[in-house]
Amino acid sequence: MARPRQTTPTGGELEILRVLWERGPSTVRQVLDELNRRRPRAYTSVMTLLGVMADKGLVTREPQGRAFLYRAARPRKATLGRLVRDLLGRAFEGSASALVAQVLDQTKPSPEELAAIRKTLDEYQQWEGK
Repeated sequence: MARPRQTTPTGGELEILRVLWERGPSTVRQVLDELNRRRPRAYTSVMTLLGVMADKGLVTREPQGRAFLYRAARPRKATLGRLVRDLLGRAFEGSASALVAQVLDQTKPSPEELAAIRKTLDEYQQWEGK
């Protein structure tokens, strides 16, 4: 039986999406140059991954001379929301409190981060109350 097609981005695909969200439309070379600031990669690896991402609908591409110009198909917020919903359903049986508890346990947030989290919760409650 064939493995179901993964619709959420892998770790490597997320790295590329971050570049596209920050830079905007980019060629393989531009994506590669940005990724290589963190760690070296091969041009063909990035090109292949962008092709897979286009097949998955994560990016769009349009010809630009002899190259392609790649764009993220969805905004960052929509993509990250899909990832969180997927994780929430698969790993935490839909329990937001279990997810948050795990995140807090794994990250050990600073007092500043905890204050920002509390502020976000307060803003969410105010927004939900309207």
